[in-house]
Amino acid sequence: MDTILLFYSYFHLEYPERVQKWQLELCKELGLKGRIIIAHEGINGTLGGATEKIERYKKAVENHPLFKGIDFKESSGVGNDFPRLRVVIKNEVVNLGLDPKTITADKGGKHLTPQEVHELLSNKPENLVVLDARNKVEWAIGKFTNAITPNIETFRELPEFINQNEEQFKDKQVLMYCTGGIRCERASAFLKSKNITQEVYQIEGGIQRYTEQYPDGFFRGKNYVFDGRVAVKVNDDILSNCLHCKQPCDEYVNCLNGVCNEHFVCCKQCVANHNQTCRIECNELVTTGAVQTRPVRYRNACIIDEKSKS
Repeated sequence: MDTILLFYSYFHLEYPERVQKWQLELCKELGLKGRIIIAHEGINGTLGGATEKIERYKKAVENHPLFKGIDFKESSGVGNDFPRLRVVIKNEVVNLGLDPKTITADKGGKHLTPQEVHELLSNKPENLVVLDARNKVEWAIGKFTNAITPNIETFRELPEFINQNEEQFKDKQVLMYCTGGIRCERASAFLKSKNITQEVYQIEGGIQRYTEQYPDGFFRGKNYVFDGRVAVKVNDDILSNCLHCKQPCDEYVNCLNGVCNEHFVCCKQCVANHNQTCRIECNELVTTGAVQTRPVRYRNACIIDEKSKS
């Protein structure tokens, strides 16, 4: 049996190279795949592997003095959820595009538990707005009811969206959310730094923790994830439509044209009818063998915002 592990922690890391070496050796020893980002501001990881090996990984990390109290989120894997292992050092653990020394997680919005979030939304104040911190690929198939959904392709576009839409947040209570919580840590700090809101909240553990407790709550549809599953069904609501036939659909595929590689919603019938391509031109190129094709399968991504270009 396989398990997928999602985790992050913000803390000052003096020597990220040392942690990189340790993490790489540990994951290789346990046969884990996925991607871990390490920076001076902390760590962000998504890993998959045999459940017993994941448990050994968790114990090793929890025993490290820097990582005590880290929140591990788990879900069932299907095997081969990640194509490879990558442990990299970057300037930010999630690419918000802002100086991590200026916009820091410790200045972020107030954490609310899933229970507190559910109660807040059940008795929604008039001045409460809900802001999705994810990109349009993610919220297209699942989101909180009546959430503001930025028409952005990358997470680093979110600050500009906030700058251009300050009136939507002025004198408001703002509840921000993302997949597992990591993006909201610094994104909420950026919103707070503008001093225009009454209050800024973030969901502790993000969509994953909320939907674990309230699968039929205020989040509707699927939770987009960054591994071979692509998306996890939360409830029966279907929020999107097939690119070709426009019928309700929430299944993502990648265009078979390897040059295009467009990530789009497509029903199984149209996958067959259109040769898993997003447009006529791509279908012709694939049919005539004029381009290299991708494997006929769903995208296998690695971590928050690698493919979605956070």
